[in-house]
Amino acid sequence: MNFDKSQRMGYGHGGKVRGVRKKSRSHRHSLNDSLEGDVKAFLIDEGQLHTYDDLTKVNPVTPSTVLKCLQARYSAKVFYTHAGCTLVALNPFQPIPDLYSLDVMKEYHCAVQPQEFKPHIFIVAEEAYRNVQGRVEPMNQSLVVSGESGAGKTWTSRCLMKYYATVAASSSLTKSHGTVERIEKRVLDSNPIMEAFGNACTLRNNNSSRFGKYIQLQLNRSQLLVGASVQTYLLEKTRVAGQPASERNFHIFYQMMKGATNEQRKEWRMPCDQSFAWLPNAENTLEEDCFQETVEAMVHLGIDAERRGQIFMILAGLLQLGNVNFRPSSDESQPCDLEEQSKGFLQKTAALLGVPEEELQACLRVRTLRAGKQSALLKPCSLPECSVRRDCLAKVIYAQLFEWLVTFINNSICADKSTWCNFIGLLDVYGFECFQLNNLEQLCINYANEKLQQHFVAHYLKAQQEEYIAEGLEWSFVKYQDNQGCLNLIEGYPAGVFSLLNEECRLNRASDAKQFRARLEKELSDNTNVSWDKFSKRPHFTVAHYAGKVSYQIEGMMEKNKDPVPSEILQLLQQSGNPLLHQLFADRDTENEATRGLSKVVTVVSKFKNSLESLMKILHTTTPHYTRCIKPNPDCRPLTFKTEEVIMQLEACGIVETIHISAAGFPIRIPYISFMQRYGLISNSSRNGLDASNEDNLGSAVADVLGVVLESHASDPTRDVDSEPRSTLVHCGRTKVFLTQAMLDLMEEHRNRVLSQKAFSIQCCWRRHCQRRRQARRQAAVLIQAVVRSWLVRKTVQRWQRAATVIQTNWRKWRALMDALAEAELDDAEDLQEEEDLPALDPILRERGSVQLSSFQEPVIVRGWPMGLALASAPTITVSMTATGFQKMMSVMALLNMPLNRGEYRVETNQFKQGVASIRAQPRGPVKLHFQRSPLLYADMHPAQQFDGVTGFNQILLENN
Repeated sequence: MNFDKSQRMGYGHGGKVRGVRKKSRSHRHSLNDSLEGDVKAFLIDEGQLHTYDDLTKVNPVTPSTVLKCLQARYSAKVFYTHAGCTLVALNPFQPIPDLYSLDVMKEYHCAVQPQEFKPHIFIVAEEAYRNVQGRVEPMNQSLVVSGESGAGKTWTSRCLMKYYATVAASSSLTKSHGTVERIEKRVLDSNPIMEAFGNACTLRNNNSSRFGKYIQLQLNRSQLLVGASVQTYLLEKTRVAGQPASERNFHIFYQMMKGATNEQRKEWRMPCDQSFAWLPNAENTLEEDCFQETVEAMVHLGIDAERRGQIFMILAGLLQLGNVNFRPSSDESQPCDLEEQSKGFLQKTAALLGVPEEELQACLRVRTLRAGKQSALLKPCSLPECSVRRDCLAKVIYAQLFEWLVTFINNSICADKSTWCNFIGLLDVYGFECFQLNNLEQLCINYANEKLQQHFVAHYLKAQQEEYIAEGLEWSFVKYQDNQGCLNLIEGYPAGVFSLLNEECRLNRASDAKQFRARLEKELSDNTNVSWDKFSKRPHFTVAHYAGKVSYQIEGMMEKNKDPVPSEILQLLQQSGNPLLHQLFADRDTENEATRGLSKVVTVVSKFKNSLESLMKILHTTTPHYTRCIKPNPDCRPLTFKTEEVIMQLEACGIVETIHISAAGFPIRIPYISFMQRYGLISNSSRNGLDASNEDNLGSAVADVLGVVLESHASDPTRDVDSEPRSTLVHCGRTKVFLTQAMLDLMEEHRNRVLSQKAFSIQCCWRRHCQRRRQARRQAAVLIQAVVRSWLVRKTVQRWQRAATVIQTNWRKWRALMDALAEAELDDAEDLQEEEDLPALDPILRERGSVQLSSFQEPVIVRGWPMGLALASAPTITVSMTATGFQKMMSVMALLNMPLNRGEYRVETNQFKQGVASIRAQPRGPVKLHFQRSPLLYADMHPAQQFDGVTGFNQILLENN
C-alpha cells in the first residue's frame, strides 16, 4: 500500500490524534460491560500495580484503577507518582531515610534525562531549573504545591528550596572571608523563622501554614542563586488571641516556653510554673518546638542580640496580656474592673511592652468617641468590648511584627535587580480547610484554593483543549469540573459574598448576622453553589467548593472583615519604650484612621483579594509546574491508606481528567517560527530565508525537519519503534507544532547530534588551519635559525682566528725570552761574577745556610743558589728575613742573576764561589732526588711540547745521601 508523506511520518494538518480524540477504545464506553471487564483485567495482577510510575500508562483510566495503583505504590513505600503533567505526592507521615539526601539531589541534577529516573519532587524541580534558560523560549517558572491541610505542602516546599540552594549554589558569593553568610544559607534560614512565626499545630496538621507565601528564587545568567524575595498573604492573626479547641498558638510561643534559659525567663518575666491562657496544649511536645534553631536562623540573617531581645520581649508581653481578664463594675457608669490576679499580669505586660501601666489599662477599658470637630468623649467599655480591645491589641502587634520580619528577611536575601534576570517561584499556601466552625479565615483560605484550582483548570484542562480545536486537531473534549461558578459566588460583583460583606461593613450600623444572612439568601438565590439551612440556630451559609461543601458561620464575620484598630491603641504603642515596637507603629497616622469615613475603610477581604489577584498575574506570566499533595488518612498515621479520603481528593483536584488529557494530548506547543529557529539546522533550512507570514512555507519546512527526525528514529535499531505509534508523538497545527515530551526529547537528541557533527567539522577545519599555520611558522623558524647559526659560526671563527694570532705572538715572545734567560743563567754566569773580595761568613751562618740581615753592616751581599739547586758538598745559603714574602722575592732575584743595589744590600749568585761552573756539571757524590712543585714563576714551564726525563731546575733538590 502507498501512503503519503504525512501518513508515513505520523503527522499532518488536520490529522486524527490517538487518545480521547474520537477513538473507539475503552474510554468511549466508560459505562458498559467492556470497561468493567478491562478494569477487572487490569486489577487482577495486583503485584504489578506498583510498577506504574506514570498514571497515563494505566489502561483504562478510571478512579478505581488510579486509586489502586496509588495504594499499591504507597504500600511499597513509593510516594511519588507522575500523573501526566502533574506529580502526585502521598504523605508518608514519617521520615524516609535517604529520600532527600544530598547524593539524591546530585543524582537528579546531573542526569541527562531526569524523567527516566523514579518519580520524585526533584524531577519537577530540575525540569523547572532547566526551563529557566529554556531550549525554545526561556521563561520564568512557578512551582505550585497544592493540597489539603496536612498533605505535606510545607515539607515539599522546604525540599524544593533546599534543592535549589544546593544545585544553584555559588561559592563566589562569599564575602569578607565568611563575615557575610552565603545567600543560599540565608535563603534556607528564612524558612525556620517564617514557620516559627507563621505556622501552628491544627487538628489536621502539626505544622500547618497559617499564611500563604510565594518565594521568588532569583537566578543570574549563569543560573546561580543570587537572591530571593518573599511575599506573604493573609496571616491568621486571630490565632494569637484565640485558638480553636485542641489546637495550638503559633510555634514561636511554645519555643520560648520550652527553650528559654533561666536568665531569659527572668528577663521576660516568665516563671517556669506560670501558665498562659493563650498557650493551650503546652504539654505536648512537637518537632517544631526547637527554639535554638529559630535563634540560629535569626543570627544568620543578621538580627543582632539587641533586636532579638526586643522581639522576645514583645512576644512575652503578648502572653502576659492574654492572662488579663476583666469583671463588670458595680457602677455601670464606670469602666470594668480588673480581676485581682490580672493586676500583676497587666503590670508585666506594660513593662515588657514599654508602655505606662495606667495608660494601658485606660486604653483597654475606655474608648474615645469623636463626632466631627467636637471634642472627644470618653465612654467606658462593656465587658465584651474590653476583651475585644485586648485581643485587638495583641493581633495588631503580632501582625506588625510578622510584617517587619518579612521585610527584614527580604532586605537580607533579596538581590539587586541588575544582578538577576530570571526567577523560580515557589507557592506554598494554606490547604483547603473544613472545620466544625468555619469563619472568614476559612472562607479566604478556600477562596485562594479555588483560584489556584481555576488556574490549573484554565492552564491544563480548558486552554489546551480549546487550543487543539483552534489549531485544527480533531479533538473530543474531556469533561472536567469547572469551578468558575463557585468563584462567581465568592468574588462576583455586585452580587457576591465578598462584595456584599464589604457593603455590609461600610454601613453605619451594628452588625446583624441574621439580617446579613437574609440579604445573602436574597441576592444569591440563583446560584447553585450556595445553600442554606433554615432550621439551624446559628446563621450560616454553605458553599459547594471543588473539594467539598463547607458551612461558614456568619456571626463575627463582619467584625473580622472590618478589623478596626482603635486610635487609642495606636497612640499608646507609638509611645512605647521598646525601640522595635515604637518603630512598628511610628508611621501609622492615628488621626486619619480615627476620622476617615466607613466608606474608605479597606477591609480584610479587599486586601486579600487584591494580593491574590497580583499573585495570579505572576503565575500567568510564568510556566507552572503543579504538585498535588495527597493526604492518605485524616489522622496523620504513618503508612495508612484510606481509600475514601484519597478518592475524594483525587476527584476534587481533577487528577483523573488530567491523566486523560495528558495521555492523549500534547503538552509542548511551539510556534512554527520558533520551531525553525531552533531545529531548522536539522534539515539545513535557512532561517533567514523563511517568511514568518507565509504559513505554507513554514509548514513545509517544519514537515521536512520532522521527517528527518522521524526517519532517523525509525531506522535506529536500538529503539523499539512499535512500542509507541508515531501518530502520538507530533502533530502540526495551523500555526504551531504540538509535541509530546518523548518527541521533544527526540528532537533535542537529533539536534545535539547535528550540532556535534557540525562542531566536529568546524574543529577539523580549525585544526587543519592551525596545523598549516604551525608548519609555516616551523619552516620560518628553521630558516631564521639557520641564518642566525651561520652568522654566529662566522663570528666565532673570526674571534678564534684573532685569539690564535694573539696567542701565537705572545707565545713566540715568551719562548724567546725563556731561551734568553736560560742561556744567560746557565752558560754566561762567569760574565756576571764581580771581582770584589767578599768577607768570610761566620761558620754558624754557613752551617745554617741563612743569615739575618740585621747582623751585617750595610751594604750586605746576600748569596743564594740559583733556581733552588743545592749540592751535597757545598753549603746551602738561603735568605731569611723578618718579612716572609721578602725571602721569596730575593730568591727570585738571585735565581735570575739580577743585581739589586739600592744602598742597603746586594744580591749575587755564589755559583762560581763554590766551584760550580754550570748546573750541567756532575755532582761529586751520590744524590737523592725529590720532586715538588716550585712556587717560582718559570719553574714548570718548558717551551718544548714533549720532553723525556726530569726537566726544570726547581724540580730537583739534592741532599746528602
